[in-house]
Amino acid sequence: MHMAIQKSSRYRDVQFFSLSEDQYETFPGVRPREIGAATAVLEHVVQEGERLDLLALHYYNDSRRWWRIVDANPDIIFGNDLVVKGKEGSIILIPRSTEPGGA
Repeated sequence: MHMAIQKSSRYRDVQFFSLSEDQYETFPGVRPREIGAATAVLEHVVQEGERLDLLALHYYNDSRRWWRIVDANPDIIFGNDLVVKGKEGSIILIPRSTEPGGA
């Protein structure tokens, strides 16, 4: 089973999972994409109740670019991590909206 990935997707060049050595079917998704170091241009102090999509809307004028913030902050494993209590006062990096090459 293969998933269709759009040409413009940031996952366009990743490898699909395949059968494991014991020939059991594995997850039908894709392997994680390689993430290079993002060029951070701002530091943002997390406030209570902030969400990645709203930060992306604020900084990039596009709520769908929240993944750029996740890429620049490897300690944020899931998008929901930012709204979990205890993150208030933490500093996260806000990278450029795009990197050279269109990433």
